[in-house]
Amino acid sequence: MAKLTTGMQQKLQQKLSPLQIQTIKLIEMPVQALEQHIMEVLNDNPVVESEDSKDVSISEMEDKEKSGGSLEDNYTPYQDDDPTPYYNRSINNWGKDPRPEYNTFSVRQSFSGSLMEQLGYRNLTEKQRTIASFIIGSLDDDGYLRRDLEALVDDLAFRAGIEATTDEVEKMLRVIQQFEPVGVGARDLRECLLLQLEDKKRTESVEDAINVLEKEFDNFKNRHFSRIMNRLHLSEDRMKAVLEEIRKLNPSPGGETDDTYNDRAQQVIPDFHLEYENGELILTMPRFSIPELRINRKYSEIMETAKYSEDKAQKDAATFVKQKIDSAKWFIEALRQRQNTLESTMKAIIEFQHDYFIDGDESYLKPMVLKDIAERTGFDISTISRVVNSKWIETHFGIFPLKYFFSEGLENTEGEEVSTREIKNVLRECIDAEDKHNPLTDDELVDELTRRGYKVARRTVAKYRAIMDIPKASLRRGL
Repeated sequence: MAKLTTGMQQKLQQKLSPLQIQTIKLIEMPVQALEQHIMEVLNDNPVVESEDSKDVSISEMEDKEKSGGSLEDNYTPYQDDDPTPYYNRSINNWGKDPRPEYNTFSVRQSFSGSLMEQLGYRNLTEKQRTIASFIIGSLDDDGYLRRDLEALVDDLAFRAGIEATTDEVEKMLRVIQQFEPVGVGARDLRECLLLQLEDKKRTESVEDAINVLEKEFDNFKNRHFSRIMNRLHLSEDRMKAVLEEIRKLNPSPGGETDDTYNDRAQQVIPDFHLEYENGELILTMPRFSIPELRINRKYSEIMETAKYSEDKAQKDAATFVKQKIDSAKWFIEALRQRQNTLESTMKAIIEFQHDYFIDGDESYLKPMVLKDIAERTGFDISTISRVVNSKWIETHFGIFPLKYFFSEGLENTEGEEVSTREIKNVLRECIDAEDKHNPLTDDELVDELTRRGYKVARRTVAKYRAIMDIPKASLRRGL
């Protein structure tokens, strides 16, 4: 039988303060979410006010608290015996934005959201609209309808209570196939490509391409071009024109849109703005509709008055106000720390990638990981990760997510570290310049990269080629 023993064990455990918790939450927020959160705080805690805030009575404040309105549960009362705390003064978490009007940038609309919006412009019956909506919901990420029409008819009956025929479903499918992006709603690759060709101006090469896909798709898929030329009586030049037409088409029309934002069209508001003037990079952080925050002076006066009172109601009111003031102090300080953290992190990124930010030339983009910026700023890697996530910067050569500037590195033949993005660009250059009659294999691409000064393994070439959606050599072979 095991012997039971008792003892003491010392453990070192780190516990985040309420200020740290609040700061972490704010750092993770992009500017749109931050604006909304600040508005919620202004609405929930009358102690916090912006420059144009109106005074709120203590009775209104207590009524709001009793009705369920509250600020952060993580806040704890701040123990401070100083009768003139710093919150008696106006607190500005950062300066006014010199550019009050600022552009927003559209990111890609969700795939299903875009189709549903286009559906709204069609004059359809309620039944037709329900069928069309059901079809849109059945498309895969590439924009294809991979299900039989009979299966959709059954699903409509069981799941939507709609009795429909295959003809009715197919009619609505034809409607959806007229939507943008062209090719959406196709049931296979052949139909997808044909939908795109039929939408183009009818030239000889387009007519030939339609003819090839309609009559010789299997031979085309297997790259039996000589057989196609013999059967359709096409010259080599006309066959090359066909291949060029088809090469321009998009085999994954659904990939042009993005469902990352839960079926909602989004606007990207840059958290940073970078300009290049007179040989100098100038970083600013636009404030947009984020107000300057301060703590209402009268609530401190209420505390001072009630502190020496013997009246229980006044003491309770003072306690209530103090809790609200403490919460406000944490929030305003967390905003200030968020500002400093984001600014320090972005400055470190710009310093690290200085040559790239001058004109956006990717060849100057150095390998950079989160640890590099953490070491330069003194922040934890997890903090840098939170800053980078969901943040954008507008530069004089485009708008980019901060994640874009991070990449692993490999060594070249001279022992210098180069960005994987640079290697991918060189790899694409090699493939673009290859002889399409005899495309380069992965081993030959390794040799070509080595000749250009890049040490890359064959499996790395295959990996990058797959990431870049470049097929293997046998599928790149042309006439």
